[in-house]
Amino acid sequence: MKTRLFLGLDGGQSGTTAVIGDQTGRILGRGTGGPCNHTAAAEGRARLESAVRDSVSCARGLAGLDASARFEVACLGMSGGPADKVSIIEAVLNADRILVTTDAAVALSGAVAGGQGTIVIAGTGSIALGRNHERLARAGGWGYIFGDEGSAFDIARQALRAALRMEEGWGPPTVLRQRILDSAGFDNANDALHAFYGVAWPRDRIARFAPLVDQAAQQGDAAAAEILNYASLQLATLAMCVRSQLWTAEDPVAIAFSGGVFRSPLVRDRFQSLMELEPGTTCGPARLGPAEGALLEAYRAAGLTVTLSDERPAGSRDER
Repeated sequence: MKTRLFLGLDGGQSGTTAVIGDQTGRILGRGTGGPCNHTAAAEGRARLESAVRDSVSCARGLAGLDASARFEVACLGMSGGPADKVSIIEAVLNADRILVTTDAAVALSGAVAGGQGTIVIAGTGSIALGRNHERLARAGGWGYIFGDEGSAFDIARQALRAALRMEEGWGPPTVLRQRILDSAGFDNANDALHAFYGVAWPRDRIARFAPLVDQAAQQGDAAAAEILNYASLQLATLAMCVRSQLWTAEDPVAIAFSGGVFRSPLVRDRFQSLMELEPGTTCGPARLGPAEGALLEAYRAAGLTVTLSDERPAGSRDER
């Protein structure tokens, strides 16, 4: 019997992950590539092509497949939306059917293993997305200028604001100022601010300061703790907005969380405690990753219902 191949891919602001599975739900290979969220400029298109090719090639190699292997269905969840990426992906991917959707949609599918529930994603950006038996609902996800509340970029932005206020004398002392300057290589917060407006500091690079805030908060810095507490509250608000759109107050609802911001125990614990104040609400990490969620959506499009399993030798797994 010929093996039917399916592809799930999560293309984000920080990196790309591809997962290949067969018709039984057995995962054959995983691979990673670079970020692929911007395509407006020529370098953005090249970055997207490279990220898709590299991640799929790596997964295909670990699966023992050659370059001619063709996917029956490929589902790709892309940061920034699918509209400007479909034609580029169709030109580089060898598949009978290609579905391009958002990274939030595949993250939700992975979080609830294809079922009903809500996910709050807080990485470089942030969004909440939920699905009941009838429809989808969302809150947030407006991008770094108008939204991304509680995201890593937002946490880093708030930290820089605290550093600037301290430097100018109208904010409380905080270790965040010196730690950001040391990490970024600047002498003062004002110079850092001007540099961060330039092309050399895209938002995913600025977002990498977020762990500094978590470290400072755990060491007792009040300004850092306040930033993380507010981030938790904003993420909880997004989750509850989605919950109220899809379910009644009496309905039991599972809320999952995903993304690098939730690596902070302060954010994670505060978020969970806020969620579980609501009767019938349970809260925990996503059951599966977004690339696996994309793979489940590929199976769904083919009319297959499967349970994912990973039977490859441990040495061949991509441990992220």
